[in-house]
Amino acid sequence: MNHNELCGGRMVSVLALAVSAGLLAACNPQAAADAVKYADVTAVKPVTETIKTPREVCADVQVTHREEPKDKHEIAGTAIGAIVGGAIGNQVGGGNGKKLATVAGAVAGGYAGKRIQEAHRKPQVNTTTERRCHTETDTKTKVVGYDVTYVYNGVTGHTRLKDKPGDKLPVQQGVVVVGAQP
Repeated sequence: MNHNELCGGRMVSVLALAVSAGLLAACNPQAAADAVKYADVTAVKPVTETIKTPREVCADVQVTHREEPKDKHEIAGTAIGAIVGGAIGNQVGGGNGKKLATVAGAVAGGYAGKRIQEAHRKPQVNTTTERRCHTETDTKTKVVGYDVTYVYNGVTGHTRLKDKPGDKLPVQQGVVVVGAQP
C-alpha cells in the first residue's frame, strides 16, 4: 500500500469496514453472515483500444520541368538556310546555270540550316516550387478497462472493470461488488 492510498482515505475505509464487521459479528451473528467478504484477484489484463487519427502532411518541393523546343522539325533553320543558300547560289553563273545554282544553293542551305539548328537545339528547363501533400496516420493505444479473474469460495469468476483493481474485490451476498473496491 503506498502513501497516497494510506493518506487518501482508502486504507481508513478498509479499516473502518473491518472494525464494523468485527463488532457486528460479535453483537449479531446473522449480521456477521451478511458482512462484506472479499474475493481474491488472481489475474488482471488491461483491455486496450487502438485509435487511428489521419493527418495531412504537406511540404514545398522543387520540381524541374523540361520543355522540348516548339520547332521540333527545325523549320526555321531549314527556311533561313534555304534563303541564304539560294541567295548565294543566285550569285553564281548566268541563265539556266544561275537558276540551277540558285536551286542547288537553296537545297544545300536548307540542309545546312537544319543541321545547325539541330546542333543548337536545347530543351528549356524550368524549376518551380510545388506544394505536395500526403496523409499519414497517427496510432495511439489507450487502456479502456481491465479483464479481472478472481476466486471466491473456490469458484473462479471473471468481470470487466473500468479501473485497475487491487488484490481483493468486495463480495456481498455471494456477488462481487464491482463498483466498490477495498
